[in-house]
Amino acid sequence: MRIRTPDQFPHRVVREDMWIPTPTGERLYARVWRPVTDEPVPVLLEYLPYRLSDWTAPRDAQRHPWYAGHGYASVRVDVRGHGNSEGLPGDEYDERELADGEAVIAWLAAQPWSSGRVGMFGISWGGFNSLQLAARAPEALKAVVTVCSTDDRYDNDVHYMGGSVLAVDMHAWASTMLAFACRPPDPAQVGDAWRDMWLRRLEAVEPFLHTWLGHQTRDDYWKHGSVCEDYSAVGAAVLAVGGWHDPYRDTVLRLVEHLPRRSGAPVRGLIGPWSHQYPDRGLPPGPAIGFLQETLRWWDQWLKDEDTGVMDEPPLRSWISESHPPATVYDQLPGRWVGDPSWPSPHVTMTAYGLPGSGPFTVRSPQHTGVDAGRFFPFGNDADLPPDQREEDGRSVCFDSAPLQDRVEVLGRPRVRLRITSHVPRGQVSARVCDVAPDGSSTLVTRGVLNLTARHGRDQVVAWEPGTTEEVSFELNGIGHAFPPGHRIRLALSSAYWPWIWPQPGSEHGWELDPSHSALELPVRDAGADTGAPAIRFAEPEQAEPLGVRFPEAGEGRPERAVVRDVAAGEWRLEVDPRYGGTRVYPDGLEFTENALETYVIREDDPLSARALSRWEIGLRRPALGWSTHIETRSELRAEPDAFVATNAVVCREERRGEVVFQRTWERRIPRTAG
Repeated sequence: MRIRTPDQFPHRVVREDMWIPTPTGERLYARVWRPVTDEPVPVLLEYLPYRLSDWTAPRDAQRHPWYAGHGYASVRVDVRGHGNSEGLPGDEYDERELADGEAVIAWLAAQPWSSGRVGMFGISWGGFNSLQLAARAPEALKAVVTVCSTDDRYDNDVHYMGGSVLAVDMHAWASTMLAFACRPPDPAQVGDAWRDMWLRRLEAVEPFLHTWLGHQTRDDYWKHGSVCEDYSAVGAAVLAVGGWHDPYRDTVLRLVEHLPRRSGAPVRGLIGPWSHQYPDRGLPPGPAIGFLQETLRWWDQWLKDEDTGVMDEPPLRSWISESHPPATVYDQLPGRWVGDPSWPSPHVTMTAYGLPGSGPFTVRSPQHTGVDAGRFFPFGNDADLPPDQREEDGRSVCFDSAPLQDRVEVLGRPRVRLRITSHVPRGQVSARVCDVAPDGSSTLVTRGVLNLTARHGRDQVVAWEPGTTEEVSFELNGIGHAFPPGHRIRLALSSAYWPWIWPQPGSEHGWELDPSHSALELPVRDAGADTGAPAIRFAEPEQAEPLGVRFPEAGEGRPERAVVRDVAAGEWRLEVDPRYGGTRVYPDGLEFTENALETYVIREDDPLSARALSRWEIGLRRPALGWSTHIETRSELRAEPDAFVATNAVVCREERRGEVVFQRTWERRIPRTAG
């Protein structure tokens, strides 16, 4: 990593905090880094709710000053009702948020230091709304860089997967956002108004979980903000970026496929080996790239009309990982970059692999199958990725190829075609593709799931007629991976995948598979496709100077990820410390403490025993101002045959006064219609 000091940039940089008005009268809090120049410059916007004055401040300091030093006004804005922005918090990507975003873009374009041309970038939430605002096509928005985002809010987000409730993140992220939404404004920025602003926010807070579980099929709620509903609406140049260890990577493939045909918007796709992080940060798995330099080429092309050669790059640049032993973290993955002239690629052929055996096979997995799935959102932590899959494979029905005679490279989304007989009306299928080495170790390559009641479409619920047989098919998540000679390709099928997927009542009975009418289809890439093609290279990662945040020693603490088995009760408990950042002290004196624990419990023979629990504690203190606040949230989700039962509780304290300023408990019983 190369750190650029201020005197190494082409421009000197100044920083200013300011307020941006909205059409409804509230003001949004913004931090602006600008180059010192007499000429108007293009503007880059990052817009999200994660609090620019504390939570994202270390990350912001790495990139916004860097862009400003290279001739852009780089602006970080908090969504209304979050951080120091006025107004009340709303649902994610709601109409108010997007309308505010359009107003911010117009305001930035009209400033005297602005050239009138705006680019927008972000990762996750900020990548989502960048893409969504591009589909609203405000006049000044000319280009976006969307990282780890989605074009499909229902089937490629934290809520549902294959028509099933994502237990691991539907609940965990809703609980996280409940804690985040309850954080107070900072008196260092808003003054004495902070307490009244905080109380108004707290009265307006509603757990996201209630809304998300209220829409269990792909209805109009999920279509809002899903760019896949109308790719032709996108009116800006799009650089779409993802990582093979990020759950949203399939969006990159779809954007590269659909935008040129539907909207004509210039698009380039980039998928590396990364987790849910910006690709320059150097967090596992690597290798990292000079991502800021790569995006600067994008901005210069579309906001300064400079021919940077970025459109001469292949429409899709992808990392293909070499085979590697299973591990929960990799500093660097072996592999290489490849380029494809379009997507779908002429270099990739869907190749069917039949399933050996005469069958039928009964697939009846214990309910804790999935405890070794790893984290849904890998962030570069030590226990994020799936460990050796041999135990999971033992809880599944597996079909192995013969040892490979030749190298097999895959790039894209595998598909399974299965002939299934079910004796119950509801159930799930989980499919994993693993790379099995000669020593028997099993590395997870990719996976996918299907809620059997969603087999005819995510917008409908069709119960299975017990005792009947049907053919179903579904795609797995995209991947770039090379299976070497001597290894075997394994397809592992299970009827449970907890805690990723919330189990259906009756799923303990499993289903039957006819392998003679089933297959695994792999997107096999021609290994000779790159012969004579220019090598794909990136600059060394570089960033602006770090913010200088201190992380006090917290002792050994608890494990990041622990599995506990109660043998007599047949109960399995998975405890996860998400480790989003922990306790830290900022250069301006702000002390931020963070303590979270997620717990997932299930009995191996009972799908209705599943429970997900979340606990959050957040402290925000400024000793110099005598200001000290504490937020505590508790959340639990369980399911009955016909309903989800959710309990959420919040307690907020102003510690200087020793006063509970807000306390509330929500209890909801939400009909179980599909998920």
